[in-house]
Amino acid sequence: MIVINGGHFSSLAGFYEEVSNVLMKDVDWKVGTLDGFDDILYGGFGVFEGKEEIEIIWKESRKSKEDLGFKTTQEFYKNKIRQGKPFNIELIQQKLDDLTEGKGQILFEILVEIIESHSNIRLKLE
Repeated sequence: MIVINGGHFSSLAGFYEEVSNVLMKDVDWKVGTLDGFDDILYGGFGVFEGKEEIEIIWKESRKSKEDLGFKTTQEFYKNKIRQGKPFNIELIQQKLDDLTEGKGQILFEILVEIIESHSNIRLKLE
């Protein structure tokens, strides 16, 4: 059982720090992107090896949903647009437009989707 504690962070950078501490103990590598987060969930390094069954409990998930909500997601996309390359600006602008129109996902939902895309991982939101 792995516990992500939403009380330990209030930003995406803080989430990355939390999951690095929880999932990457004694490994000289830190999560810093959504793709990197997805990568560590495949296992093979960090606290689990691969396809074994894992339960992740996300404590204070309501707080995380608020912290990683609309405003944070909007700023996340705006920062990528400002940075330009290597990001696909048209795609990110579309994601920002979808978010603004109420059709897009907030970062919390994206993170939950990433976790749930791994069939060997069961997520419990508390």
